[in-house]
Amino acid sequence: MDEDRYELVFRSDESGGGGRGAVEKVLVSRTPQTGPGGHPVHADETGIIRAEISDQGEVRMLASGGQQDPTYPVAARRPV
Repeated sequence: MDEDRYELVFRSDESGGGGRGAVEKVLVSRTPQTGPGGHPVHADETGIIRAEISDQGEVRMLASGGQQDPTYPVAARRPV
């Protein structure tokens, strides 16, 4: 198991007429940065999705641009 990577799971708002929304997964890897809470910052390969993840798996999404309003994942888990 890779201790420096997490899979963030998001629910899409596009539910297609009232059904359950689609699920999207994003793989993020640890960066050398720390977030405002002092925990490591993880980012996807584009650097657009950034999250501070504690050793307890608590997630704080971080904006990577001025107008970004990040959505919080429904789960953060270690990839299998």
